Amino acid sequence: MDSSAGSTRREATRQKLYEAAVTLIAEQGFSATTVDEIAERAGVAKGTVYYNFASKSVLFEELLRHGVGLLTASLKEASEDVARNGGSRVDALDAMIRAGLVFINRYPAFTQLYVAELWRTNRAWQSTLLVVRQQAVAVVEDVLRAGVESGELSDEIDIPLTAAALVGMVLVAALDWQAFQPQRSLDDVHAALSRLLQGRVSGTRA
Repeated sequence: MDSSAGSTRREATRQKLYEAAVTLIAEQGFSATTVDEIAERAGVAKGTVYYNFASKSVLFEELLRHGVGLLTASLKEASEDVARNGGSRVDALDAMIRAGLVFINRYPAFTQLYVAELWRTNRAWQSTLLVVRQQAVAVVEDVLRAGVESGELSDEIDIPLTAAALVGMVLVAALDWQAFQPQRSLDDVHAALSRLLQGRVSGTRA
C-alpha cells in the first residue's frame, strides 16, 4: 500500500512538472526557462525537480515521451474502438483524425512544442523525438496496411508517407485552427479533414 501510494504521488508530481515545463517553454522557449521557474510554477521545491529528473534536458525529453505517448494511445484506442464495432479501415482513420484533434485541443502548448522541435537540429533529445514520432505514425501505418491487405484501400498508396501525411495534416490543421480560426468548433475542423480523407472535395462538374 505504501509503495503504491508513493508511486501514485510521484506520478502526480511528475505530471505537475510536465504541465509547468510545457507551459513555460511554450511561453518563453527552452533556453530561457529555468528549473527554478518550473519548480515555482509546479508548486514544488527545486530539489523535487532534480529528484524526478536529472536535468532540465532530461525533463523535456521525458515530456516529449509522455506527450507523444498519450497521443499514440489515443490514436490506437480510437482505431480499436472502430474495429470492435465492425467499422471499416476508413472509419478507423477518420476516428483517429478526430482523436488527434481532441488531443491537440486538450494539449495545445505541448503540440506547439512538439511541432517546433521536429524542425530543430542538434538537440540532445533529437533521437528520442524521432523514435516517439515513429510510434505515433506507426499506429496509422498499421491501419493503412490492414486496409491495403483487405482490399479496402488501394495497393498503390505509399504507406509510410501516407501515414506521415495524415498525422501532419491533423497537426498543422489543428494549430492553424487554434491560432487563426478559433471560432470554429472541433466538429467543423473534423468534418473538413474527414472530407479530405474520404475524397469528397471534388466538384460535380465534368
